[in-house]
Amino acid sequence: MNGCKLPHLGRISSVESFGSVDGPGIRYIIFLAGCRLRCLYCHNPETWGVQGGEEKSAAAVLAAALRFRPYWKGGGGVTVSGGEPLLQAAFVAELFRLAQEEGVSTCLDTAGEPFKRGGPNFAAVMRAVSRSDLVLLDIKHIDEGKHKKLTGTTNQNILDFARYLAEQGKPVWLRHVLVPGYTDDAVSLNRLSRFAAGLGNVERFEVLPYHGMAKAKYESLQIPYPLSHVAEPDKEAIRRAEEILRVADYQGYKKK
Repeated sequence: MNGCKLPHLGRISSVESFGSVDGPGIRYIIFLAGCRLRCLYCHNPETWGVQGGEEKSAAAVLAAALRFRPYWKGGGGVTVSGGEPLLQAAFVAELFRLAQEEGVSTCLDTAGEPFKRGGPNFAAVMRAVSRSDLVLLDIKHIDEGKHKKLTGTTNQNILDFARYLAEQGKPVWLRHVLVPGYTDDAVSLNRLSRFAAGLGNVERFEVLPYHGMAKAKYESLQIPYPLSHVAEPDKEAIRRAEEILRVADYQGYKKK
C-alpha cells in the first residue's frame, strides 16, 4: 500500500437528470441499489438487490451530475434516493462532501430503515446526515403492526431516525404515501400528524397518492404485484389526508 486514499464507491441503480419532485428546484437524482424494506406499493423493485446497478466513485458521479448544473434553478442540486441510500451511507457522505465543496445543494431521500444509534453504520449515517442540506423522510406508517404488514419490518428505528434529525436541527420534508385501505385511516393519520408536530424541524409534509404505474416493472422482473386490487385514492381522500396532516400550513407546526 502506498498510503493513498481509496475512492469511495457506490452502487448506482439509475439516475434522473431533471427531477422536479424530490427536493427544491430542478435536481439530478441518483438512485442507489439496495433496500431491505419490501413495501407493498414499492415503485422501484429493481433497486432491492444490494449488488445491483453499476459501481462508481463519488467523484465520477458528481462529475456526471455537474454537467446539468446550468439547469439547477430555484435552489436545485443533487438528490440521492434509492433503494435505501443509507445502506451506502459512507458513499453518500463522500458524494455530499464533494458536492458541498462545489457549492451544490444536497438532499437525502430516505426511509431511515438502516438507522441504529451506536450501530456499525452509525458514524457513516451521521456524516451523511451532517452533509445533507435537506432530508426527505418517508414515513410509511405510524402504527408498528401495520408498518410490519406494509413493509415487512418494524418502524421503531425509522421513528427514532426522525427524532435524531430533530435533535440535529436538520431541515426535513416528511412524506407519506396514501394507499387506500392501508395508510389512509384517520386514526393513524392523526397519530402521524401529532408525531410530526412534536419534532420541530419539519418544513413540509407531502402526501403522495398511491399509483399502480410500477406494475410493468414487476411483470418484467417476474415478481407478483401485491396491490393489483387497490385503486388510486380519489381527490377527496387526498384532500382529507392533507387536511389532517395540515400540509398547506405545515410551517405553523414548527417550534418557535
